[in-house]
Amino acid sequence: MMKLLKNEDAFTGLEAAIVLIAFIVVAAVFSYVMLGAGFFATGEAQKVVHAGSQQASSSLEIIGNVYGYAESATKLDYIVFTVGNTAGGTPIDISQMLVTYVCEKKSDVIGFKSGAAQYKDADGFDPKSVGSHLSAGEWTVIKTYNNVGEGDKLLESGEQFVLAIVLPSDARPGNNIPFSINLQPAVGAVYPIKKTVPANLDKVNILY
Repeated sequence: MMKLLKNEDAFTGLEAAIVLIAFIVVAAVFSYVMLGAGFFATGEAQKVVHAGSQQASSSLEIIGNVYGYAESATKLDYIVFTVGNTAGGTPIDISQMLVTYVCEKKSDVIGFKSGAAQYKDADGFDPKSVGSHLSAGEWTVIKTYNNVGEGDKLLESGEQFVLAIVLPSDARPGNNIPFSINLQPAVGAVYPIKKTVPANLDKVNILY
């Protein structure tokens, strides 16, 4: 009578192969999840760095002098200056810019007056007549140069906008008094303008 012997070596090898395949599949899925999370984190980091660089840098620059106009010999009434866009800077919607004024212990937000300027190339009114067009605590664009999109409010590369800011009537700086105007675009860092009123005021003054 023949005796039947059981040999389970092949079955054990098959079990080992199944377990190995399961480990490989789990490792592949885990690697895919980890790589996906890494790519996502890298993308988010790039977005943060890009947004941070935009906020940390300003696209504004002052072109030429800052002029102060005075109706009397003791108080500065308004200032006029030209702004441009830095090379490679993001276009700025000038009407969305926040302008703040600080003098001694007084600080004010200067409101934008729309409609005072037409935003057309070389169009606007004489800076000496700003006081008759704007009220205290208002600012606007009084003239533009090289305005590519004629009539628009975007300050783009190569364009120049002449701004006029009428200082608040209750906080106009006198002789030798320092003050600052802060220009805050919708995107970008604050551009501060720090000046001092001359000891002797003329009708038109270059501020240093």
